Amino acid sequence: MKKLAIFASGSGSNAENIFNYFKEKPEVEISLILTNNPQAGVIERANRMNIPVIVFNRFTFSKSDKIVDLLKNQGIDWVILAGFLWLIPKNLIEAFPNKIVNIHPALLPKFGGKGMWGHHVHEAVVAQKENETGITIHFVNEKYDDGKVIFQAKCTVNEEDTADTVAAKVHQLEYEFFPVTIEKLILG
Repeated sequence: MKKLAIFASGSGSNAENIFNYFKEKPEVEISLILTNNPQAGVIERANRMNIPVIVFNRFTFSKSDKIVDLLKNQGIDWVILAGFLWLIPKNLIEAFPNKIVNIHPALLPKFGGKGMWGHHVHEAVVAQKENETGITIHFVNEKYDDGKVIFQAKCTVNEEDTADTVAAKVHQLEYEFFPVTIEKLILG
């Protein structure tokens, strides 16, 4: 069995979608949800799904080995970032080489990097009058949105689209493709 830890900073809709996808698949277990935001909606979702939640601060995450030790002690095989907004520290990347996966709400390398998350991305896509956007699932390295691309899916952006309508299209791609891509990646 492969054990996954999901990091999220917000509502946790992708985390719940991943959980629902794998809940009838005994070869994969969502073992932990970790968040840097004590007010994050993902906490309530994790409680409903009976998944242990760890809330941590920046020092614990970036300046200590506590998170790496926790993940190792829990036997975590893969780390999944599902709307997690902090840069991953070197010690975590080294502890899980090519085992940390992120989803980004745009077609990288466009609209990536520090500050490019969620609604900020969709507003930039509309402002630049892009005719398509999508999702990028990628490995994580020590830079924001810079790791090797695993999978991309596209959707059209029309002239009448707003950041909200683009967000809705992108969320559908996330829900459809993120769990399937994780499954292919970790189970081969």
